[in-house]
Amino acid sequence: MKKAYILFLISGFLLGSCSDFDEDINKNPNLPNQASGTQLIANAQLSLPGLASSPKGSSMAQYLAETQYVGLTLYPQESTSFYGYYQGPLENLQTVLDAEDLNAADGPIDNQLAVAKILKAYYYWNLTDRWGDIPYSEALQGADNFTPAYDTQESIYNDLFAELKEANSMMVSGSITNDIVYGGDMDKWKKLANTIRLFMALRLSEVDPAMAKTEFSAALSAGVFTSNDDNLVFEHLADANNQNYWYSQVVERNREWWALSENLVEEMKPVNDPRLAVYGDPARETGEYTGLKFGEEDNIGTEEFALLGSKIFAQDAPVYLVTYAQVLFAKAEAAHRGWIEEDAETNYNMAVEASIEQWTGSSDGAGDFLANPKIAFDAGNALEQISNQRWVHLYMFGYEAWSEWRRTGYPNDLVEPNGNEIPTRLSYPDNEAFNNEANYEAAVGRQFNGDDSIYGKVWWDE
Repeated sequence: MKKAYILFLISGFLLGSCSDFDEDINKNPNLPNQASGTQLIANAQLSLPGLASSPKGSSMAQYLAETQYVGLTLYPQESTSFYGYYQGPLENLQTVLDAEDLNAADGPIDNQLAVAKILKAYYYWNLTDRWGDIPYSEALQGADNFTPAYDTQESIYNDLFAELKEANSMMVSGSITNDIVYGGDMDKWKKLANTIRLFMALRLSEVDPAMAKTEFSAALSAGVFTSNDDNLVFEHLADANNQNYWYSQVVERNREWWALSENLVEEMKPVNDPRLAVYGDPARETGEYTGLKFGEEDNIGTEEFALLGSKIFAQDAPVYLVTYAQVLFAKAEAAHRGWIEEDAETNYNMAVEASIEQWTGSSDGAGDFLANPKIAFDAGNALEQISNQRWVHLYMFGYEAWSEWRRTGYPNDLVEPNGNEIPTRLSYPDNEAFNNEANYEAAVGRQFNGDDSIYGKVWWDE
C-alpha cells in the first residue's frame, strides 16, 4: 500500500506539472503560436476549388453522366451539408474580420480585411443560391450562439452587395502576403468584388429587374474583369498536397465513372466546338465523341462513350471560378435586356472567343466557330443563344451553371431521368432538424410550406 501511495503522489506531481512542461517544450521559437490574418485567408482560399469540383454539381447541370453506380444523376431526395463551409473557410475569414491585432507586416490591414470580406461574400453567395435562406447574421459566433437564425435570401443579397461595395472602397495601395490566387494584387481583388456584384445583380433579373439593372450598372461602372488574366482561378499543383479533386477520383482511385452527357456532346460536336477536345476524351471503342444519356442505367459503359477529359482530371488542372467570359456573356444579356448601352452581339462574340481562349489556350478557332450559322448571333433568339453558350462555357462549375439554368430556363432540353425533374435547390443538412430545430423549421415553413424538398424554389427563382 505504501508503494502504491508513493506512486500516486509521483503521478499526481507529474500530472500537475505537465501543462507547464508541455507548454514550454512544445513551443517553437521559430514559428508563430497562431496563424496570421493572411495565413487564415490563404487557408480559406484552399477551399475555393470545392465550390466547383463536385460530381453533384456536375449532375445538376447535366454535364456528366455516370457510367456505373448510377445515383446522383437520378436526383434522389437527400440532404446536403453546408457545415464544412461554416467550420472551414467562413470561420477562418470571420476570425480575420474579428481580429484586433492583424499584422501590418503582412500588408495594409485594410486590404487584409477587404480580401476577407470579398471571399466571405463569395462563399455566402454560393451557399444561399444553393440552399435558399441560411444562417448568416447570427452565424460564426462559436459558443456564443450554437443555434443561429436563418436570414432570408433577399436580406443576404442586400447585405452582400453592401459588403462588396465596402470592401472595394476600403482598399489602399499596397499588396498583402500569402495570397495564393492573386499574389496580393489589390487591383484584381477590386475587379473581383465588382464582378461578383455584377453576377449577383444578373441573378435578380426575374425577381427584381429594377434592382438588377441598377446594381448591374453600378458594378460595371466600378470596374469588372477586362481579360482572362483577371480570372479567379485556383491553380492546383502536380503534388499530392495540392492536387485536383478529379485526379484523386479518376487516377488515384481508378474510377472511370463519368462520361460526357449526350446533351453536352450534341451541343458541341455538330458545330465543331474546339472546346470539346478539352472537355472529354473520345470513346476508346470508336475514336468518336459519343455522349451518354444522362441518367441512363442500362446501356452504359466506358468503352463506347467519351469520358471526362484527361486535361480536366490532370493533377495540376486549374479550376475556373469567376471568369472574363462570364462577364461578357452577362454584358451581352444586359445589352439585350436594355440595361446598358452596349452591343449584345459584340459582347456575345467576345465572350465565346474568351471562353475558347480560356479552355484551349488560344482563340485561333473562334472565328470559324462563330461563323457557323448555328452559333452566329441571332438577335431574335438572343437570350437562349447567350444562355446556351454560357452553359457550355461553365463546364465543370455545375452549381453555377445550374443557377443560371434555374434563372433563365436554358438550356431547355435537359432531361428528366426516370421522370425525375431537375432539382431547384439543395435540402438542408439532416442535423439541422435536431441541432437547430426552431430556426430550421421557421426557414422551411417560410420558404417551402414546411417541406424541405429539393424542389422548393429559392427567392430569385421566379
